[in-house]
Amino acid sequence: MKILVTGGAGFIGSAVVRLAIARGHQVVNLDVLTYAANLENVASVAGDPGYAFEQADIRDRAALDRVFQTHRPDAVMHLAAESHVDRSIDGPGAFIETNVTGTYNLLESARDYWTREGRPEGFRFHHISTDEVFGSLGETGQFTETTPYDPRSPYSASKAASDHLVRAWHETYGLPVVLTNCSNNYGPFHFPEKLVPVVILNALHGRPIPVYGDGGNIRDWLYVEDHADALLLVLEKGEIGRSYNIGGENEAKNIDLVAVICAHMDELHPEGAPHSKLITFVSDRPGHDRRYAIDPTRIRDELGWRPSVTISQGLRRTVEWYLANRDWWEPLLSREGVGQRLGKA
Repeated sequence: MKILVTGGAGFIGSAVVRLAIARGHQVVNLDVLTYAANLENVASVAGDPGYAFEQADIRDRAALDRVFQTHRPDAVMHLAAESHVDRSIDGPGAFIETNVTGTYNLLESARDYWTREGRPEGFRFHHISTDEVFGSLGETGQFTETTPYDPRSPYSASKAASDHLVRAWHETYGLPVVLTNCSNNYGPFHFPEKLVPVVILNALHGRPIPVYGDGGNIRDWLYVEDHADALLLVLEKGEIGRSYNIGGENEAKNIDLVAVICAHMDELHPEGAPHSKLITFVSDRPGHDRRYAIDPTRIRDELGWRPSVTISQGLRRTVEWYLANRDWWEPLLSREGVGQRLGKA
């Protein structure tokens, strides 16, 4: 299969690219290379004969048409997105332009290509989204594929809009789509503005580890390589027009997650231990959703998928990776916004 992956130089996209190449697929990686993208994420496959890179913006319809005409993919995996909630609070416009308008452009370009090719039965458009579109849960319950949408940040609202567009293009035009909504990802190659790498790198450097509010916000944590495995499975075997929630089956309070990372740091980098002494509670994010939790029943029962690692196993692998890959993350610390508190509006 030849797969067009948008956002393939980002965190989740690059995991998909690496795994797809390892499984013998051809991959066209389309990425505009914003601040959070890094071609080092796919350096291990860059020389593979089945890999091609196109620097292009999903907001540029002409560029998308050219990529489709040049590479003639069998499937699309759409991961390109602005994804940092704090940045969406400070600058929502970029999220509307990329996540909404960019998705519209990609859908239209894919639809034109699919129609020109005679509507091949095997073509798939896989839209990758987030559990944040469902809003915030109370102390009980989980998100299912039929949970009403209730986005509460500019980021989640823009992703909800993109989900609706994808479903509309299926219902109106017959475009063969599948959708997935995932829980919080973590793992190697995670850009160092997100919680897990912030904790690791601040602990490493002896800097305060910021925890929003009281640290009681709960997320379901999904190891990124498990997520990539699930995404390829849905692309290949998911039912057209259907959505699948992908969760890690690993709910944890933020403060507990931070404590586990600190414990791994104490063992793997004992200098400065106990690293938990660096934990610092800071003012909460505006509109901070209290709890997310994924019900993975559909993907487990219909496609036979479950995550392969526990949160403790995955976090240990992640800490080990950051400690061994200073050459990857150190240049990223100078990029705009990294190490700064954003989203305080």
